Amino acid sequence: MGMPAIDHDSLPASGAPEASRENPTAGRILAAAAEAFVAGTYADVTVDQVAEAAEVTKGAVYHHFRTKEALYVAMIHRDLARKRGMLFEAIDFEGTSQDRLRALTGVFLALPTTERQLMQLIRRDANSFSGPVRGELVRAYQEALPALVEGVIRDGIGRGELVPADPRLLAWQFIANVEVLLTPYAEQRFACDDDKLNHVMSLFLNGCARMRGPQIQETQVPQKTKETEELGR
Repeated sequence: MGMPAIDHDSLPASGAPEASRENPTAGRILAAAAEAFVAGTYADVTVDQVAEAAEVTKGAVYHHFRTKEALYVAMIHRDLARKRGMLFEAIDFEGTSQDRLRALTGVFLALPTTERQLMQLIRRDANSFSGPVRGELVRAYQEALPALVEGVIRDGIGRGELVPADPRLLAWQFIANVEVLLTPYAEQRFACDDDKLNHVMSLFLNGCARMRGPQIQETQVPQKTKETEELGR
C-alpha cells in the first residue's frame, strides 16, 4: 500500500521497547537520565545528578554505561525506538496520505510534553557530539519521524494526492509546522490538540492564500551538503 520502506523486524512489538530484556536498574537509570537531559543540556547534566535521581550509586551508572555519552546515546535509542513503533502503527492502514499524516500527527501531539521534548534533544544537543556518534543519533531521529513523514508524502505524490515536489523537503516543512505548535504562544492560542491538528493540516494542504494564484513551477533543488542532510533542516 505504498508504505515507507521500514524494516518491520527492527520494530519492537506494539511500539514498545523490549522491556523484558532490559535490566531493571539500567531502566531506572535511563528514565532518570531522560528527565535530567530534558531539564538541562548535555553539557550541564552530570552522572552524579542522574545517579541521585535514579537512587543508585555513581558506580552503578558506570557499570551499565561506560560514559555519560554512552548513557545519553542509550537513552535516545530507547526513546526513539519506542516512538518509532508508535508512529509507524499510526500510519499502518489503508487510507489517503492526508488521513495517515493526520493520524501520525495526532499521536505525536497527544504525547506528554516531556515525551515530545525528548524527540527534540538531538537537534538541541547535536553540536555536543561529533563523528560516528553524531551521525548515529541523527539517523535514529530520522528513522523515528522524518523518514515516516517522507514516506507518507512520497506515497501521496505517487498516488496523485499531493503536488509533485521533493518529498524530503515537504517532510521537513511539515515537521517544522508541527513544531511551531509546541511553542508557548501556540499553547495559548489553541484550546486543544484537535485545534492544533486541524490548523497544521489545513496550512500544509491548503496554504494560507485566500485565492489560488498562478501555479508556481517546481524548481530544481540544489544538491545538499552532508551536514544539511543529516540535520534535516
